[in-house]
Amino acid sequence: EVQLVESGGGLVQAGGSLRLSCAASGFVFPTYTIGWFRQAPGKERELVARITSSGTTHYADSVKGRFTISRDNGKKTVYLQMNSLKPEDTAVYYCNRDDDWGRGTQVTVSS
Repeated sequence: EVQLVESGGGLVQAGGSLRLSCAASGFVFPTYTIGWFRQAPGKERELVARITSSGTTHYADSVKGRFTISRDNGKKTVYLQMNSLKPEDTAVYYCNRDDDWGRGTQVTVSS
């Protein structure tokens, strides 16, 4: 059974930082692209960043230069380091592999 478990969310002031983690199990982790998505109230879910099996990364324009995605294949974990957070980053953040999703972790940025 594929499992993706997010952690690390919380409440932070604008300009602050958080690091999200996505712990994976149930599949051959190193061979898959893993993505972070987010969904704010009343908005559609959107891609934040993704990292391929070879370590190639892609970011949404809105987070470029502020967020960094990385992976540790030994720990089967993908990280999202979020710096210079803005109130518009407030959302539930989800980890994704193909059609599989975690339950999400809430990130709230206060102004």
